Amino acid sequence: MSLARRILTSKDETAPWRGGYARYDLVKELCIALAVITALAVLLAALFSSPDLQPSTIAAWSRQMPVNFLATASKELDGTSETAEYGPPYNKGKGFVQHAAFIHLQEWLGISHPIDPAKDYVIDPLRTVTGDPALSAALQTYERATPSRQRDWAQAYAKPLEAYEAAFAARKAPTRAVAVNERSGTVTVAASGAGPVPTMMSVLLNQARSGALDGILLTSRHFYQTDYTKPLLFIADGALLEKRAQAQHLLGNQWGMMNETGSYPGQVWLWLYTFWYQIEPFSTSHNADLLVMLVMAVLSLAFVLIPFLPVVRDIPRAIPLYRLIWREHYRSTQEDE
Repeated sequence: MSLARRILTSKDETAPWRGGYARYDLVKELCIALAVITALAVLLAALFSSPDLQPSTIAAWSRQMPVNFLATASKELDGTSETAEYGPPYNKGKGFVQHAAFIHLQEWLGISHPIDPAKDYVIDPLRTVTGDPALSAALQTYERATPSRQRDWAQAYAKPLEAYEAAFAARKAPTRAVAVNERSGTVTVAASGAGPVPTMMSVLLNQARSGALDGILLTSRHFYQTDYTKPLLFIADGALLEKRAQAQHLLGNQWGMMNETGSYPGQVWLWLYTFWYQIEPFSTSHNADLLVMLVMAVLSLAFVLIPFLPVVRDIPRAIPLYRLIWREHYRSTQEDE
């Protein structure tokens, strides 16, 4: 019997129902389903959701880790921070330019988001401060000096701060050149040969603690501020994000993954990306990001091309479950023949 004949002679599904009826409460079923789904959502969220943490801001960073903030700002000023040496798309540095064979994506795309760390993170924010003669004199002295002199001042100021952090990390007695007032949050640095930098950094720390620096570094001119590139890079140059990531087991050697805070169920699918960073040659390569991206591109392309690959596309046909699922299709094909 052909398929068309079967359809014509089949039972009329539109005929009136002549059988019995059973009582059915649609509202009751809806309430039960809603209660079950709500209970499951609460249970799964409690088991698998990410913690609802407060966002990382420059204000929080400068209050919790004032010494690290000043040390990082000093590196921005002397051009030795990771952002200053990063390269495209931020500047002309060569520190983090990745490539694979003939593929040089960063250089090809160029500098699309220019950032001058010394100017953007220190000089320009300080220029917004008014009514401070000492700061104005310090800025004039700094800007009139040669680049090498400016760099020497910043490095002389950063040296005792770095020694203080190293001693703190090693649980040794910190250097006396740095004094931290826990109550007021001020930091006094006894740095010889630092020129006007101590005055500048003292004002910058107060500016950051007040929250003003967070707003100054936002680059979007729209009503809704959505471009957080500059403040995020500034914070990333310091130790705040690394400290928070370590606490949540999110460092590269901890195999951690987290979705947006407060969301369920987390980015479990990211394991396929993070897996490659744990094995050679990706774990030790300076081009790991680009190499992992290329590997994932090849794997994704392989999935897309499955219907066109002669051997791979026939694998499901060799599985008995395949014919079981499509049994109606094969029956109708045989009957038509």
